[in-house]
Amino acid sequence: MSPLRVVAEIWKKVFRMVYSGYRGARFCRFPSSARIEPKGKLIVGEKYISVGERTYLGRDIELTAWDQLGERRYSPVIEFGDDCQINDSAHITAIDSIRIGNNVLTGKNVLITDNSHGAIDLESLKLPPVKREVVSKGPVVIGDNVWIGDKASVLPGVTIGEGSIVAANAVVTRDVPPYSVVAGIPARIVKTVSK
Repeated sequence: MSPLRVVAEIWKKVFRMVYSGYRGARFCRFPSSARIEPKGKLIVGEKYISVGERTYLGRDIELTAWDQLGERRYSPVIEFGDDCQINDSAHITAIDSIRIGNNVLTGKNVLITDNSHGAIDLESLKLPPVKREVVSKGPVVIGDNVWIGDKASVLPGVTIGEGSIVAANAVVTRDVPPYSVVAGIPARIVKTVSK
């Protein structure tokens, strides 16, 4: 590697470390071993977001913990365990609770949400989506050692069990048992590994 390339890599690491310290100071918990890439797309409600040891948050990430939308107030929580790698352009949004275990890996462009614009009833559907009340069907819980592929979506009220794999582009609408592989829209179990 050329000396110029070495200097550039060192500068990049130093800048990421300084930026992580600066940005992380706003979070509920952000240990010095955690990293967040510069150029976060949208980060809202840092005081409701806890990040574990050695967890990495990629470029263009959207982290939104909404405590108020319009007149409605919420009590959001987003928690990342230790040694997670949440890759570029992930969108994680909460009005209720999203808890992500240890050693979770995501691909790029993953959506994890505990909320949606409005209930599915006739009165709500008559309103423009942007004017519908934001609601949650329940918290999202992602167990330890879970791998979520590129462009997958994890929707409200879902628990993904330990050691599971969510295939790329899958849309998870129901709980996933531990040590399972799910794929498709909506995601269905394609394999379960016994202990």
